[in-house]
Amino acid sequence: MLSKTFENEDISIVINKYGDMVKRISFLYFSNKADVEDIFQEVFLKYFLNKKEFQDENHKKAWICRVTFNICKDLKKSFWRKKVISVENIYIPFESEEQSELVTAVLKLPSAYKNIIYMHYYEGFTIPEIAEASKKNINTIYSQLRRAKAKLRKELGEIEL
Repeated sequence: MLSKTFENEDISIVINKYGDMVKRISFLYFSNKADVEDIFQEVFLKYFLNKKEFQDENHKKAWICRVTFNICKDLKKSFWRKKVISVENIYIPFESEEQSELVTAVLKLPSAYKNIIYMHYYEGFTIPEIAEASKKNINTIYSQLRRAKAKLRKELGEIEL
């Protein structure tokens, strides 16, 4: 069994390596900093309590992505979320107007499409890796990516994705 010292060192390494990714995924669902921080804590608590070993670094990254997406979905479905209306206005600074429009359009996509766009274009996962991480058929992922891109083109016009 691993010593507690090693486990604490391991969790800090994982947080440093994947913490920003978890926050970015959380931001796809919530603009509230407190929610993002809650999700961040829950993801890494689950990682710390996780007893299974990962095949490699990509497997660990995919697991953390999947856990983050699932926690975000669960929080969005919660009773509290359905009964409360947020009064916060969000301002996201971007380098260009086009980038701002693209991110806004991606945030409007259904979560399945949003997740695939994020994993493929932002984190660099291949379609087979996304399929494995989400436990879906590769062809399903290809179809969802195609539909997501079509929705974005419709929303934004003909922008190169």
